[in-house]
Amino acid sequence: MAESVQLEAEDVRIIRALQIDPRASFAAIGSALGLTEAAVGRRYRRLRAHGVVRVAGIVDPGALGQSKWLVRLRCRPGSVAAIADALAKREDVSWVALSAAGSEITGAVRSRTPEQRDDLLGRRLPRIAAVIDVQAFAMLRQFVGGRGHYWAALTGVLTPAEEAALGSDDSGPFVEAPVVAKDPALLTAADGKLLGLLAVDGRASLVDLAAAADLTPGRVSRRLEALVARRVVHVDVEIAAGALGYRALAVLWLRVHPSAVKTVGRTLAREPEIMFAAAVSGPYNLHAVAHCRDLDELFEFTTDRIGSLTGVQTMEVVPIHQQLKQAGTLVSAGRLVS
Repeated sequence: MAESVQLEAEDVRIIRALQIDPRASFAAIGSALGLTEAAVGRRYRRLRAHGVVRVAGIVDPGALGQSKWLVRLRCRPGSVAAIADALAKREDVSWVALSAAGSEITGAVRSRTPEQRDDLLGRRLPRIAAVIDVQAFAMLRQFVGGRGHYWAALTGVLTPAEEAALGSDDSGPFVEAPVVAKDPALLTAADGKLLGLLAVDGRASLVDLAAAADLTPGRVSRRLEALVARRVVHVDVEIAAGALGYRALAVLWLRVHPSAVKTVGRTLAREPEIMFAAAVSGPYNLHAVAHCRDLDELFEFTTDRIGSLTGVQTMEVVPIHQQLKQAGTLVSAGRLVS
């Protein structure tokens, strides 16, 4: 992908601007970056068409009172591709990757109801003959990833003045919150229609959102602000990391002394290589996803900067050789395809 899509400096600046304000108009982005509205629109459409970037509204089931889970599946040789493909097509599975020479699948499950979750984890997966082992881990605390947080690798691409013009408050990673809300939000039929369109296009206009939800633009604007404030939905900017030169993706499973889990998790949240980090149940109590430029950089990062953290006892580094889905977006040959 990196060879077929040559990104220019202005492309990366526009991606960073979208991270700060995913729904900013092309005119606003152009004004902040010193570009014309037409130039921003043209570059964005090219990035979108080539699968480099996608803006989408992501619903957090935790805000609706539902737990989130990670799964590891060990499969018989020759069967993993079909199982992973089937998982990637499910709406309640947001992340799917293949590792361990194609015999292991890692996934993230965000079911909207307990029945949907139990059906997948407790019945469907264990009954697949090609699945040798199923491990499921409940997310206990999310330190980084989702909820409006962006991948920090592009920090510094824009000047402080440019970031301020786009609304950045330089607050860093999002404030921690319980994975499952203590006061779950209730969605209306109009909310479902609004969120459905946002899932397809996070930059959909208020006019289009209002038409989809059968509301006026003013009412849909206020409702969207309320849903974002309650963390029911965040507008996410998904990036094909390979297009930016980050070709080494790995899943990290850490065993950390219980007294150090929060400290290590918060430290990981500040690392630009880390796209996701959460405390989980099970034999490993911290899970993370790292993007590095190559395997040598991954080695240096995991040994020098993570391995040296106080409290880290063991760490399993699992390089990913194929990703099929990230944050609800299907991935094919390193491109975002939906």
